[in-house]
Amino acid sequence: MIELNKIERSYRTGHTETWVLRHVNLTIKPGEFVTIMGPSGAGKSSLLNVLAMLDDQWKGEFFFDGEPVHRMNRKQRAELARRRTGMVFQSYHLLDDLSVAENIDLPLSYKDIPRAERQALVADTLDKFQIVGKKDLFPSQLSGGQQQLVGIARAVIHKPSLLLADEPTGNLHSGQAREIMELFKKLNEEGTTIIQVTHSEENAKFGSRIIELRDGWLYSDTAGIAQPVGVQS
Repeated sequence: MIELNKIERSYRTGHTETWVLRHVNLTIKPGEFVTIMGPSGAGKSSLLNVLAMLDDQWKGEFFFDGEPVHRMNRKQRAELARRRTGMVFQSYHLLDDLSVAENIDLPLSYKDIPRAERQALVADTLDKFQIVGKKDLFPSQLSGGQQQLVGIARAVIHKPSLLLADEPTGNLHSGQAREIMELFKKLNEEGTTIIQVTHSEENAKFGSRIIELRDGWLYSDTAGIAQPVGVQS
Protein backbone atom coordinates (compact mmCIF):
# COMPACT_ATOMS: atom_id res chain seq x y z
CA MET A 1 0.00 0.00 0.00
CA ILE A 2 2.72 2.48 1.03
CA GLU A 3 6.29 2.70 -0.16
CA LEU A 4 8.61 5.45 1.05
CA ASN A 5 12.05 5.83 -0.49
CA LYS A 6 14.64 8.11 1.14
CA ILE A 7 12.09 10.51 2.63
CA GLU A 8 13.69 13.58 4.19
CA ARG A 9 12.19 16.61 5.90
CA SER A 10 13.88 19.65 7.38
CA TYR A 11 12.97 23.09 8.70
CA ARG A 12 15.09 26.17 8.15
CA THR A 13 15.38 28.91 10.76
CA GLY A 14 17.64 31.69 9.55
CA HIS A 15 20.87 29.98 8.51
CA THR A 16 20.12 26.84 10.53
CA GLU A 17 18.60 23.73 8.97
CA THR A 18 17.02 21.23 11.37
CA TRP A 19 16.36 17.72 10.09
CA VAL A 20 13.28 15.88 11.39
CA LEU A 21 13.29 12.96 8.93
CA ARG A 22 16.44 11.40 7.46
CA HIS A 23 16.50 8.85 4.60
CA VAL A 24 13.37 7.02 5.76
CA ASN A 25 12.71 3.86 3.73
CA LEU A 26 9.47 2.13 4.64
CA THR A 27 6.98 -0.32 3.13
CA ILE A 28 3.54 -0.91 4.64
CA LYS A 29 1.28 -3.64 3.30
CA PRO A 30 -2.54 -3.55 3.17
CA GLY A 31 -4.11 -4.79 6.41
CA GLU A 32 -1.17 -4.01 8.69
CA PHE A 33 -1.59 -2.30 12.06
CA VAL A 34 1.60 -0.29 12.47
CA THR A 35 2.73 1.66 15.54
CA ILE A 36 5.28 4.47 15.25
CA MET A 37 7.18 5.12 18.49
CA GLY A 38 10.15 7.12 19.68
CA PRO A 39 11.11 9.91 22.08
CA SER A 40 9.86 13.47 21.71
CA GLY A 41 11.45 15.11 18.69
CA ALA A 42 12.14 11.79 16.98
CA GLY A 43 10.09 12.68 13.91
CA LYS A 44 6.94 10.64 14.60
CA SER A 45 4.38 13.36 13.87
CA SER A 46 6.46 14.59 10.93
CA LEU A 47 6.33 11.13 9.38
CA LEU A 48 2.60 10.84 10.05
CA ASN A 49 2.02 14.22 8.37
CA VAL A 50 3.85 12.97 5.28
CA LEU A 51 1.78 9.76 5.23
CA ALA A 52 -1.43 11.78 5.71
CA MET A 53 -0.42 14.03 2.79
CA LEU A 54 -0.80 17.05 5.06
CA ASP A 55 2.82 18.08 4.40
CA ASP A 56 4.32 18.54 0.95
CA GLN A 57 7.70 20.06 1.87
CA TRP A 58 9.60 16.76 2.02
CA LYS A 59 12.04 15.15 -0.41
CA GLY A 60 12.07 11.56 -1.66
CA GLU A 61 9.58 9.17 -3.20
CA PHE A 62 6.16 8.25 -1.80
CA PHE A 63 3.96 5.69 -3.55
CA PHE A 64 0.39 5.06 -2.37
CA ASP A 65 -1.05 1.93 -4.00
CA GLY A 66 1.36 2.54 -6.84
CA GLU A 67 0.38 6.19 -7.29
CA PRO A 68 3.41 8.55 -7.14
CA VAL A 69 2.42 11.04 -4.44
CA HIS A 70 5.75 12.85 -4.85
CA ARG A 71 4.76 13.84 -8.40
CA MET A 72 1.32 15.19 -7.45
CA ASN A 73 0.46 18.82 -6.82
CA ARG A 74 -1.17 19.94 -3.57
CA LYS A 75 -4.72 19.65 -4.95
CA GLN A 76 -4.14 16.11 -6.24
CA ARG A 77 -2.68 14.99 -2.92
CA ALA A 78 -5.58 16.47 -1.00
CA GLU A 79 -8.06 14.67 -3.23
CA LEU A 80 -6.24 11.33 -2.82
CA ALA A 81 -6.13 11.80 0.96
CA ARG A 82 -9.81 12.69 1.08
CA ARG A 83 -10.77 9.55 -0.87
CA ARG A 84 -8.46 7.01 0.70
CA THR A 85 -7.48 8.08 4.22
CA GLY A 86 -9.04 8.92 7.58
CA MET A 87 -7.35 10.87 10.39
CA VAL A 88 -7.83 10.66 14.16
CA PHE A 89 -6.22 13.30 16.37
CA GLN A 90 -5.36 13.49 20.07
CA SER A 91 -7.49 16.63 20.39
CA TYR A 92 -10.72 15.54 18.84
CA HIS A 93 -11.21 18.42 16.36
CA LEU A 94 -14.99 18.18 16.48
CA LEU A 95 -16.96 21.26 15.43
CA ASP A 96 -18.63 22.66 18.55
CA ASP A 97 -21.67 24.05 16.76
CA LEU A 98 -22.51 20.75 15.03
CA SER A 99 -24.28 17.80 16.64
CA VAL A 100 -22.71 14.35 16.83
CA ALA A 101 -24.61 13.22 13.72
CA GLU A 102 -23.62 16.39 11.83
CA ASN A 103 -19.94 15.99 12.79
CA ILE A 104 -19.96 12.39 11.54
CA ASP A 105 -21.68 13.45 8.31
CA LEU A 106 -19.05 16.11 7.58
CA PRO A 107 -16.71 13.98 5.35
CA LEU A 108 -19.72 12.85 3.29
CA SER A 109 -20.80 16.45 2.70
CA TYR A 110 -17.74 16.89 0.46
CA LYS A 111 -18.80 13.98 -1.75
CA ASP A 112 -21.46 13.67 -4.41
CA ILE A 113 -23.71 11.43 -2.32
CA PRO A 114 -27.52 11.81 -2.21
CA ARG A 115 -28.83 13.13 1.11
CA ALA A 116 -30.88 9.98 1.81
CA GLU A 117 -27.80 7.79 1.32
CA ARG A 118 -25.73 10.04 3.56
CA GLN A 119 -28.36 9.84 6.30
CA ALA A 120 -28.39 6.04 6.04
CA LEU A 121 -24.58 5.90 6.30
CA VAL A 122 -24.63 8.16 9.37
CA ALA A 123 -27.35 6.03 10.98
CA ASP A 124 -25.36 2.83 10.34
CA THR A 125 -22.19 4.43 11.76
CA LEU A 126 -23.97 5.69 14.88
CA ASP A 127 -25.25 2.16 15.43
CA LYS A 128 -21.87 0.54 14.80
CA PHE A 129 -20.19 2.81 17.35
CA GLN A 130 -23.09 2.47 19.79
CA ILE A 131 -23.68 6.22 20.01
CA VAL A 132 -27.19 6.45 18.54
CA GLY A 133 -28.42 7.99 21.79
CA LYS A 134 -25.84 10.79 21.47
CA LYS A 135 -26.63 11.80 17.88
CA ASP A 136 -28.34 15.10 18.77
CA LEU A 137 -25.86 16.13 21.46
CA PHE A 138 -23.05 18.64 20.93
CA PRO A 139 -19.36 17.93 21.67
CA SER A 140 -19.45 19.97 24.90
CA GLN A 141 -22.07 17.54 26.23
CA LEU A 142 -19.83 14.47 25.73
CA SER A 143 -17.04 12.92 27.77
CA GLY A 144 -13.53 12.75 26.31
CA GLY A 145 -13.97 9.10 25.39
CA GLN A 146 -17.28 9.81 23.67
CA GLN A 147 -15.76 12.70 21.72
CA GLN A 148 -12.95 10.44 20.53
CA LEU A 149 -15.49 7.81 19.46
CA VAL A 150 -17.23 10.45 17.37
CA GLY A 151 -13.88 11.52 15.93
CA ILE A 152 -13.11 7.94 14.89
CA ALA A 153 -16.61 7.44 13.50
CA ARG A 154 -16.15 10.59 11.40
CA ALA A 155 -12.75 9.35 10.20
CA VAL A 156 -14.02 5.98 8.98
CA ILE A 157 -17.55 6.72 7.71
CA HIS A 158 -16.31 6.98 4.12
CA LYS A 159 -14.57 3.59 4.52
CA PRO A 160 -10.95 4.73 4.07
CA SER A 161 -8.39 2.07 3.23
CA LEU A 162 -5.88 3.78 5.55
CA LEU A 163 -6.58 5.16 9.05
CA LEU A 164 -3.93 7.41 10.60
CA ALA A 165 -3.99 8.21 14.31
CA ASP A 166 -1.84 10.72 16.21
CA GLU A 167 -1.78 9.89 19.94
CA PRO A 168 -5.47 8.83 19.75
CA THR A 169 -5.78 8.09 23.48
CA GLY A 170 -3.50 10.82 24.82
CA ASN A 171 -6.35 12.71 26.53
CA LEU A 172 -8.22 9.65 27.84
CA HIS A 173 -8.05 7.65 31.07
CA SER A 174 -6.90 4.03 30.86
CA GLY A 175 -10.38 2.48 30.60
CA GLN A 176 -11.42 4.77 27.77
CA ALA A 177 -8.05 4.26 26.06
CA ARG A 178 -8.47 0.50 26.06
CA GLU A 179 -11.96 0.80 24.54
CA ILE A 180 -10.61 2.97 21.73
CA MET A 181 -7.73 0.58 21.04
CA GLU A 182 -10.07 -2.42 20.99
CA LEU A 183 -12.17 -0.52 18.45
CA PHE A 184 -9.05 0.09 16.34
CA LYS A 185 -8.24 -3.61 16.53
CA LYS A 186 -11.73 -4.48 15.29
CA LEU A 187 -11.48 -2.01 12.41
CA ASN A 188 -8.13 -3.52 11.48
CA GLU A 189 -9.58 -7.04 11.53
CA GLU A 190 -12.30 -5.79 9.17
CA GLY A 191 -9.61 -4.76 6.67
CA THR A 192 -8.59 -1.19 7.51
CA THR A 193 -4.85 -0.53 7.45
CA ILE A 194 -3.92 1.48 10.56
CA ILE A 195 -0.86 3.56 11.40
CA GLN A 196 -0.76 5.09 14.87
CA VAL A 197 1.74 7.34 16.61
CA THR A 198 1.88 6.73 20.35
CA HIS A 199 4.12 6.81 23.41
CA SER A 200 2.01 4.05 25.00
CA GLU A 201 3.47 0.55 25.21
CA GLU A 202 -0.05 -0.72 25.94
CA ASN A 203 -1.43 0.81 22.76
CA ALA A 204 1.44 -0.64 20.76
CA LYS A 205 0.46 -4.16 21.85
CA PHE A 206 -2.75 -3.89 19.83
CA GLY A 207 -0.80 -3.56 16.59
CA SER A 208 1.11 -6.08 14.52
CA ARG A 209 4.30 -4.09 13.94
CA ILE A 210 6.34 -1.44 15.76
CA ILE A 211 8.58 1.11 14.06
CA GLU A 212 10.93 3.22 16.19
CA LEU A 213 12.31 6.58 15.13
CA ARG A 214 15.27 8.36 16.70
CA ASP A 215 16.45 11.80 15.63
CA GLY A 216 14.54 11.45 12.38
CA TRP A 217 16.09 8.10 11.44
CA LEU A 218 14.24 4.80 11.19
CA TYR A 219 16.02 3.04 14.05
CA SER A 220 14.17 -0.28 14.40
CA ASP A 221 11.31 -2.14 12.78
CA THR A 222 9.80 -5.39 14.07
CA ALA A 223 9.14 -6.34 10.43
CA GLY A 224 12.90 -6.90 10.28
CA ILE A 225 13.94 -4.00 8.07
CA ALA A 226 15.72 -1.27 9.99
CA GLN A 227 18.20 1.48 9.39
CA PRO A 228 20.61 2.33 12.21
CA VAL A 229 20.82 5.90 13.46
CA GLY A 230 23.25 8.02 11.47
CA VAL A 231 23.80 5.51 8.69
CA GLN A 232 22.74 6.73 5.27
CA SER A 233 21.60 4.39 2.52
